[in-house]
Amino acid sequence: MSLPSGARDRDEAMIRAAIAAASAADTADVPVGAVVFDANGVELARAANAREANADPTAHAEILALRAAALVHGDGWRLEGATLAVTLEPCTMCAGALVLARIEKVVFGAWEPKTGAVGSLWDVVRDRRLTHRPQVRGGVLEDECAALLEGFFREQR
Repeated sequence: MSLPSGARDRDEAMIRAAIAAASAADTADVPVGAVVFDANGVELARAANAREANADPTAHAEILALRAAALVHGDGWRLEGATLAVTLEPCTMCAGALVLARIEKVVFGAWEPKTGAVGSLWDVVRDRRLTHRPQVRGGVLEDECAALLEGFFREQR
C-alpha cells in the first residue's frame, strides 16, 4: 500500500530535520540525529549523538531528544501524539524509551541490521505484550541517512 503524498512529504521533512540535527554531532560521535515533533508537527526538541562528547553510553540522539521534548511538552514524560524522526533505526534502548514515552509514530532513515530494534534485528516496538505500540515507517531518505554514516566511518579508517 502506497503512502499518500502529503504523509510521505511530512515524513521526509521530518527526516531532513533529523539529518540537520545529525550535523551537530561532535566529530568523535557517530552522526545520528533525532527530532521530536508534537501532534501538530511542531518541533519540540532535537539532538545528535553525544556518547563520546558526554562520556555517556546512554547519550544516543533519540534519548537526548526524548528527554528535551518531555521538558517542553507539558505532560510530564508522556509524549502522546508525538513523532520521533531519526536518521538511523533505533537500538533496543532507544526503542524501549520511545515506547515508554508513548511516542505515536517513529520515522527513521537508514536500517541498522546489526542493532536495529524497530524491525531489523528485533522489533521491540511492535511486541504485542507491550501496552503501547507506535506506528513505524522506516527507510525514509535511506540513502541520504546511510551516506552520513558511511562518510563518518570512512574517515575513521
